[in-house]
Amino acid sequence: MLMSHKILLTNDDGVYAAGIRAAYTSVTDLGEVTIVAPALQQSGVGRSISIFEPLRINRTTLDGVEAYAVGGTPTDSVILGLFTIMKDMPDLLVSGFNIGENISTDTVTTSGTIGAALEGASNGIPAIAASIQVTEEGLKFDDLRDYQHDFEVGIRVVNRVAKKVLEHGLPDKVDVLNINIPHFAEDDTPIEITRLARKFFKTGVEERHDPRGRPYYWISGDLVSEEKEGTDVHAVAEMGHISITPLSLDATSPIDLSEIEHLI
Repeated sequence: MLMSHKILLTNDDGVYAAGIRAAYTSVTDLGEVTIVAPALQQSGVGRSISIFEPLRINRTTLDGVEAYAVGGTPTDSVILGLFTIMKDMPDLLVSGFNIGENISTDTVTTSGTIGAALEGASNGIPAIAASIQVTEEGLKFDDLRDYQHDFEVGIRVVNRVAKKVLEHGLPDKVDVLNINIPHFAEDDTPIEITRLARKFFKTGVEERHDPRGRPYYWISGDLVSEEKEGTDVHAVAEMGHISITPLSLDATSPIDLSEIEHLI
């Protein structure tokens, strides 16, 4: 019975962000949901973990629902959720909804949303990461507690996928499903099963100077809008389709290992 399932819900935008409230709506009918998320915005921290400072947990409420705010990273939140807050290992971990798409190897290796999902997966828990495309990159850094977006399509997609994962598990060699919903998605928006594109950001650096003339730097860059068909960037950024990319913890290159013998 689905309601007997236990679900851990987290994010990287912070426990008070609008996206995590929408994510709660997407899975609340599937089981007992425990919300454990960073107290503050933690985007871009990847799978970083706090090993040089203590962590604190504060109880709070989101629209009347109990939640736990962790003074650390998304990965910290998952670890404390699993080994301190929850009595039993969950049947599913959901990370999101992130405000801002997480597509390509650029974001998969830097996103706190993905990092949290990977941490759950490393403990044997099927995981879903869900993100919503933004129309302007600057929107990612606004106060996301009151972020205005119609999450309904994303809610229905995640609900459907989560239900199937709880019923059947993930396929062998799949640890995380990375779901990205275009900003203007509708109920009839096509869904593509995709692979990671190589790049989503054309990385750049801006040099500026403070009032004393000393240089400082901002990492910046434009978005890649054209990628090969079958990739998540092509699906979301070019076609406006929903993208679901299966991810694996095993980052070993899928080659015949004898191919690198000449290098050693």
